[in-house]
Amino acid sequence: MKLEPEKFTIHDYLHHSFECTCGQTHHTDVEKILITQGARRQVPQLIKELGYRHVFMVSDSNTYEAGGRELEEILKEAHILCTSYMIPQMPVVPDEYTMGELLIHFNHDCDLIIAVGTGSINDMCKFMSFQMGRKYFIFATAPSMDGFASVGAPLISENLKITFNAHVPQAIIGDVDILAKAPMNMIAAGVADVLGKYTCLCDWHLANIVIGEYFCPVIEKMVRLALARMMSQVKNIKERDPDTIKAIMEALVLTGIAMSFVGNSRPASGCEHHMSHYWEMLFLFQGRPAVLHGTKVGVGTAVAVKLYKELEGRQLDFGAAEKKVQEYDVQAWEANMRRTYSKAAQGVIDHERTEKKNDPEQVKARLKVIREHIDEIKKLAAELVPSLETVQGVMNDLDAPTNPLELGIDRGMVADSIMVAKEVRNRYTLLQLLWDLGLLEDMAYDTADYFHETYRG
Repeated sequence: MKLEPEKFTIHDYLHHSFECTCGQTHHTDVEKILITQGARRQVPQLIKELGYRHVFMVSDSNTYEAGGRELEEILKEAHILCTSYMIPQMPVVPDEYTMGELLIHFNHDCDLIIAVGTGSINDMCKFMSFQMGRKYFIFATAPSMDGFASVGAPLISENLKITFNAHVPQAIIGDVDILAKAPMNMIAAGVADVLGKYTCLCDWHLANIVIGEYFCPVIEKMVRLALARMMSQVKNIKERDPDTIKAIMEALVLTGIAMSFVGNSRPASGCEHHMSHYWEMLFLFQGRPAVLHGTKVGVGTAVAVKLYKELEGRQLDFGAAEKKVQEYDVQAWEANMRRTYSKAAQGVIDHERTEKKNDPEQVKARLKVIREHIDEIKKLAAELVPSLETVQGVMNDLDAPTNPLELGIDRGMVADSIMVAKEVRNRYTLLQLLWDLGLLEDMAYDTADYFHETYRG
């Protein structure tokens, strides 16, 4: 069957294998998607249809009140056994400790796990169900992030944010009545996570050009259309219009399906996510309150857009770039990792010793390709990445942050994040391109100064 994003509804992506022009066959194991008003009432029938008898339901204190309590009552009325566990600590931290808690409280008579919530709860249930050989459903309580249908589970292990291989949920349930009642900052976080596709898709193009990474134009179109549909509805968000909330949720789920088609997060995650992950780790180390994933991604997107637009206007000196490659000091780099990554530094250093993405020989080889394609790269940035005013305008209308300083990320931390967030994962993005060009440090400080000067706190 042929993938036709322009014609498909969200349900058309299910139950088929698609022979794609990219040369690969795309398929998702998501079986059911219910995004509609009153979807909670359809859950018992879905459970019975799929042959499950006993549910292990995971929530936190907020998500239990938002939808878990009512879902538990609905299951009880339908005579479906339900063991409910509410994670006690807030905010929920998806680390080894919390994963251990879930395993301790898991009832082994349960044959289905239902995650009630969004980001961390979804990720932990995804990983736990995968490791235990069980299926899971996600019962979303807010349209706040795009990981519902993805195969990866981002968790904190040994102080480092790592995306573990897992599986997709068997069913995604989004009751629009519940989603529309979510706090506005969570809805805005979902919008921001979708906005991040502007920069991550450009990053994907970069990786394809510079290192020959696999790229699928059909999946890119799928994500870009989901982004466009959401953007056509953003003016109605504050009214909590059901059709608008549904459009946001579908955009988030579709980008997750795109990730499952590829087998990793590349179609939905680029340098804007790497900065978000870096900030998340530092906030955790510093004992600071957690910030919603999508909120951080939205701010990271603003930073990435600023960097892309700066690159467009730069006259590049490849001779200077090649000279800087020769000056690379691995010991100085490691010292900087220990300064900026704190408890996670050794993991970052060990990762680089394996991947060698900063190795001068690799950088020189990439520079040769960049020099040959720099006009194409700048043209892509101009065409694919909107203006900073466009991104900030959408978020300002939702009273959502667009400047890192609004999150308590000071000028020095902004510069650090631009310089070192690329070390979170071995993935080629704008940040690695700027490193290769010898521009990353200077542009990091210039960009940090810009956000400091434009902060209206």
